[in-house]
Amino acid sequence: MPLGSTPQPTIPVLDVRPAVHCGRKPAKAVPGETFQVSATVFREGHEAVAANVVLRDPAGRPGPWTPMRELAPGTDRWGADVTPDAEGRWTFAVEAWGDPVSTWRHHARIKIPAGIDTDLVLEEGARLHERAAAGMPGEARTAVLGAATALRDAARGPAARLAAALTPEVVAALDRHPLRELVTSSPEFPLVVERRRALFGSWYEFFPRSEGAVVREGEPPVSGTFRTAAERLPAIADMGFDVVYLPPIHPIGRTFRKGPDNSLSPGPYDVGVPWAIGSPEGGHDAVHPDLGTLDDFDAFVRRARDLDLEVALDFALQCSPDHPWVDKHPEWFRQRADGSIAYAENPPKKYQDIYPIAFDKDLPGLVAETERLLRFWMGHGVRIFRVDNPHTKPVVFWEEVIARINGTDPDVIFLAEAFTRPAMLHTLAAIGFQQSYTYFTWRNTKEELTEYLTELSRETAHFLRPNFFVNTPDILHAYLQEGGRPAFEVRAVLAATLSPTWGVYSGFE
Repeated sequence: MPLGSTPQPTIPVLDVRPAVHCGRKPAKAVPGETFQVSATVFREGHEAVAANVVLRDPAGRPGPWTPMRELAPGTDRWGADVTPDAEGRWTFAVEAWGDPVSTWRHHARIKIPAGIDTDLVLEEGARLHERAAAGMPGEARTAVLGAATALRDAARGPAARLAAALTPEVVAALDRHPLRELVTSSPEFPLVVERRRALFGSWYEFFPRSEGAVVREGEPPVSGTFRTAAERLPAIADMGFDVVYLPPIHPIGRTFRKGPDNSLSPGPYDVGVPWAIGSPEGGHDAVHPDLGTLDDFDAFVRRARDLDLEVALDFALQCSPDHPWVDKHPEWFRQRADGSIAYAENPPKKYQDIYPIAFDKDLPGLVAETERLLRFWMGHGVRIFRVDNPHTKPVVFWEEVIARINGTDPDVIFLAEAFTRPAMLHTLAAIGFQQSYTYFTWRNTKEELTEYLTELSRETAHFLRPNFFVNTPDILHAYLQEGGRPAFEVRAVLAATLSPTWGVYSGFE
């Protein structure tokens, strides 16, 4: 045998699915969600094989017997549907085994009618049924021992003796308690079962500063507040939404504040971009003074909860030039050759009002600060975070942050707003993000939708949970621009029926 090679067992179990990153990351489910476990199972010659799934709950207890079936004759591909019933970290494995009773039945059905080795075949069957009965309880044992006796009953004809071993009662008993030989088990694969909101829900986004705002020509505008925004919550609940998502609610910087049409010439009353986070009033753990206080935010969350709504908060790891981090942690930003801090760019677009974080400068410090910020808002009732542009940060960073948060608070949900290449989008889902933005916004023809939904429902369904937003504040597909009201209705129906989670932005309705 070549050095380092590992022999295959007598009955190989190959290509177990679902397997995320070859089983290094968990597949995902929610309580009551049924999914298929499959594997390739075969052996030499014509001996029968069988297989079953062993699903273990978070306490390590195996679930009920779940027999697998060959999914298509002659393919050696076996599968079974399993359904975890509680949250937590589960495992599953596939067991394969030789099935001597099925092998005997196949031979007996051919040989007995043909009169070939009749007494020998019947005696072999009797001995197999006796062996099988030894490990059975109660009525099942009685039924199978009765079959063994009948197989030896010379007073009956051969066909009647065989028929006694093929009754529904005997077959059912052996299905529940099979005689297994040469049992082979796959490795255990991880499965994380999260709360149902991780899979199912409908989201509604709105800017709290727009709810209750007063804008009159020639007068300073008056911002909406958390208290005026709370007055909108009953209408959102009445539309059937489950989650209210708020873009950043933090102080907005003034340096390079943007005016209309992304200009650098804001007027005296322009409020700036909410994603330009941070000012002398505070950073990611502060609220914009125009919106109110933390107590007002807490009241908003309580009002939402009273209406069976959850509040999702935007989490954008970036700063305005006025953010407290710029002075306290200059090492967290990238310096240009002239000594200035590099602002965000996506050429030809420039975001002079936003400084991106340089994660390679102090990854442990940034992980710790991010965890602190998330736990701060968790302490104020937020259990869902929509993460802005996670694909512009290191994957290892998110993997560590989410593991820390979900390690103590598994109910916290992270949505990845990652309009990016498939490899990054898929990897973010695999390493912990419970939900993902998708390419739905750009899929509009029947062919595009069919192809994309086939991918989501088959290739990535075991780890990537799509959240279909009908559009975004800065993405309005030509289909919506030119299609009028019917196009908006079509996109809403598609989003709501093609994905278990979907969302709209304020005013879409």
